[in-house]
Amino acid sequence: MKKYIYFLLFIIFAAELQAHTDHYKGIVKIEMDVLRNGEIVGYSNYFFEYNDNTTVVKNYTKFKVKILGATLFSILSEAIETYESGKLVKFKSNTFQNKKEKFVNLNYNNKTNKFDIHGSSYKGEAEVDNVIGNWWNHEIIDANKQISPLSGSIKEQVVKFIGEESLTINNIKYNANHYKLKSRDKNLPNDKKLNFDIWYDVEKKIILKVSYSRLGDWEYRLKGFE
Repeated sequence: MKKYIYFLLFIIFAAELQAHTDHYKGIVKIEMDVLRNGEIVGYSNYFFEYNDNTTVVKNYTKFKVKILGATLFSILSEAIETYESGKLVKFKSNTFQNKKEKFVNLNYNNKTNKFDIHGSSYKGEAEVDNVIGNWWNHEIIDANKQISPLSGSIKEQVVKFIGEESLTINNIKYNANHYKLKSRDKNLPNDKKLNFDIWYDVEKKIILKVSYSRLGDWEYRLKGFE
């Protein structure tokens, strides 16, 4: 009897692992504008490739903020995620943030059933229930922990459902669920804390907008998808 129970649990767990990438099958790209204080300063675009049971997601992010000719903040980043049967097996990114180089090399270890991470801020193992902290994957609002896509650091998070809202972006009206995502550790320095508002379209299973405040009011806002 126990064998049948374990087998059933395995089937359920495997289905859950595969669910989030299945939601995006057929989507070729998701484009997001990056705004600061209401002005578009750059972009963060995701491109999807499918091959049998493998899904590859490539991200290109670039934005720059200048004040009186001086660069206040800039990001230039490229990343690639690889999923096999819905399971994250590899992530790699290279980023220049204010001319400082950051990186992540993550690989799934079959022997330990954990992620091996070599990043600019963290080197070590991570449990497989961590998700990459980016804005294409709606699993971010269900996770308890996230891995920084820039540096590999791991942060515990708490996500609270705020309510249903009507959201209009580029003259298109969406029905969105509004969530608040914050760091579980309240003692972190302010520049290390997670503090995001996220609007998610349940029907289309796409994150519509993310906002936060740090040296201004920022938004990652859906530009389009296909």
